[in-house]
Amino acid sequence: MNTRPKYKRILLKVSGEALMGNKDFGIDSTMLTWYAEEIHSIRELGVEIGIVIGGGNIYRGVENSSDGVDKVTGDHMGMLATIINGLALQSALEHHGVFTRLLSSINMEEIAEPFIRRRAIRHLEKCRVVIFGAGTGNPYFTTDTAAALRAVELHADILIKGTRVDGVYDSDPEKNPKAKMFHEISYEDVYGKNLRIMDLTAITLCKENDMPIVVFNMNKRGNLLHLIQGKKIGTLVSPEVKSLKKRSKSK
Repeated sequence: MNTRPKYKRILLKVSGEALMGNKDFGIDSTMLTWYAEEIHSIRELGVEIGIVIGGGNIYRGVENSSDGVDKVTGDHMGMLATIINGLALQSALEHHGVFTRLLSSINMEEIAEPFIRRRAIRHLEKCRVVIFGAGTGNPYFTTDTAAALRAVELHADILIKGTRVDGVYDSDPEKNPKAKMFHEISYEDVYGKNLRIMDLTAITLCKENDMPIVVFNMNKRGNLLHLIQGKKIGTLVSPEVKSLKKRSKSK
């Protein structure tokens, strides 16, 4: 088996909802251990890993506006939720012998280091898994945008988004059993087909900086390792990929 990683440095985006497992709220310890094991498996290959984790299992700041909390306050609550998840993931990784650092976009030095780009890069070079909490530190921006921003800032080779489906589909595969999965698509396709991979701010940031994205199923054992080893897992969004329209014309 090929043990050489295809990517030297990655930015992994994990949703907060993924940590719920079968629960309706909060963190499922089984999922936390699962993710720690998956991340540990690629760290063993020497991959430099940055992680942005969402907070939707605790509070959906950007989307939740029906509970009487104004949007800016709700977004700040969502940022704090990502810190809780970051601390949980940090603890799980360290139980597997992985050195970590939790960096926050909002100053809370008793809990996490402040985000400083050069310091984050140095941590990666020292083989520490770096978890980025509190999103971008600004309201109105999602953790998808935070992931795209950190991937670009840290010169990651690729932005990897872990989901609970196998990749990007033309419709919701959990609702439509006939949904078609794309193995490779262009940024143009994402815009034209209104594919909800990430929010448009995140997609635009990746497009303008030629940052490739892979969307894959994080909940299948070994998928992350196989992806890092270069196997075709999930859906690739890349500047090198021709749009579906151009491909159909060339046939």
